[in-house]
Amino acid sequence: MTSITSVELNYLVFRYLQESGFTHSAFALGYEAGINKCTIDGNMVPPASLITFVQKGLQYLEMEANLSNSDADVEEDFSFLQPLDLITKDVRELRQMIKERKKGLQKERDKREKEKEKEKEKEREKDKETEKEHERELGAEPMEMAVPSTSQTCEISSSDVMILEGHASEVCACAWSPTGSLLASGSGDSTARIWTVAEGTARTSMQNGPANVLVLKHVKGRTNEKSKDVTTLDWNGEGTLLATGSYDGQARIWSTAGELKSTLSKHKGPIFSLKWNKKGDFLLTGSCDKTAIVWDVKAEEWRQQFEFHTGPILDVDWRNNVSFATSSTDNMIYVCKVGETRPIKTFAGHQGEVNCVKWDPAGQLLASCSDDISAKVWSMKQEKYVYDLREHTKEIYTLRWSPTGPGTNNPNQQLVLASASFDSTVKLWDVEVGKLISTLCGHRDPVYSVAFSPNGEYLASGSLDRCINVWSLKDGNIVKKYTGNGGIFEVCWNKEGDKIAACSANNTVCVLDFRM
Repeated sequence: MTSITSVELNYLVFRYLQESGFTHSAFALGYEAGINKCTIDGNMVPPASLITFVQKGLQYLEMEANLSNSDADVEEDFSFLQPLDLITKDVRELRQMIKERKKGLQKERDKREKEKEKEKEKEREKDKETEKEHERELGAEPMEMAVPSTSQTCEISSSDVMILEGHASEVCACAWSPTGSLLASGSGDSTARIWTVAEGTARTSMQNGPANVLVLKHVKGRTNEKSKDVTTLDWNGEGTLLATGSYDGQARIWSTAGELKSTLSKHKGPIFSLKWNKKGDFLLTGSCDKTAIVWDVKAEEWRQQFEFHTGPILDVDWRNNVSFATSSTDNMIYVCKVGETRPIKTFAGHQGEVNCVKWDPAGQLLASCSDDISAKVWSMKQEKYVYDLREHTKEIYTLRWSPTGPGTNNPNQQLVLASASFDSTVKLWDVEVGKLISTLCGHRDPVYSVAFSPNGEYLASGSLDRCINVWSLKDGNIVKKYTGNGGIFEVCWNKEGDKIAACSANNTVCVLDFRM
């Protein structure tokens, strides 16, 4: 790691005192520190170098803090930066220097990943045999839905799709307002956007011209300098406020008119997840700084910070208006309550990073999924998991409960849990008995998102294979399919259930008409 000598620091302070008019102080320091004997060429040191050096040091620390935890050696990455670089180069140039160094590191990582993938492929073949044997032991085999033929699948035509363009980088999050036709999206271009999607079909909307859009710029402080990626977003229950979480560690609250209502600053790392409680008085954020914070929205200040995890928090989810669950890279799940200083429940059992946690509609069961290739169902009534769901062959990225069963608008329908995995499949689970109902096989690459229709009859899935599939839960067949131009990161239904939005890696958001 580059360091500055005491002689160099004394000289910078000496110059600062001279330039600031503190002549006597400068003389005293120069005499005691022997500045006249040092070998530094004053002509090479620009004015205000001490201030510049401190500012660059802060920028340097910020860059260091934003390095991925997976980097092999943080100090090694920065060892080639010299003090003169920090004074004379801006952040863009410094980042370019680091980028060039990282290219070499990435090549090594890619090489190792290819070797790992070969090993996983061998393991996958063994797992398939084990899975078949397991199903034979259970007796009745669960349905495995093959990819339907073209004649069976209704490919959604481009005339039934509205493409929303404007983002300058990949769009990683999208969400419909729960009360209207507003669609929010968040991107790596440091903006969120609120699109007004007119009622009616995509064809009608396109004939009326492009969708109205509000651009919500995420900037640093009062400057116009871009902030960082918008990583997550969520509407409050009334659809009147949109909350966004950013890589800069700040949460922001916006009106439907695009006005920034408040900026919530306390986290010391990127925010990966945020959620409103049902009442709308608290906002919950989970961060890379290993903490979760409950914010009092009306007071615009933090109510309580929860510091129990030993790794970055990946997901948060409210159980009710005052208690919630958090999951982390430390393999742990904690259930916390506002006002309590310790977790009210600790769930330990995963052997890998816990990517997602979701409470069922009644708030009785908590589902979790992990890099350990398992999904688990937990109950507040016991310490150990209720069910250990192990049928996937790769990491499980996300899961969702169906809007069915007790406490929903569809109380007479079966409660189902859907899990999406890097093994390219979606699996549906019967949580009453902890058994696999069916495996939905229709994607070729990792599945990043799943969403149930409001009536609980259909499931949409989005994958890195650029496809959005809509499945009928009645028979497990694909009833609608759309192939876009970029990997799909998230899918969501509007409240009427006649439109599906999806955000993708090609900087766009698409809105599909869904009619059966």
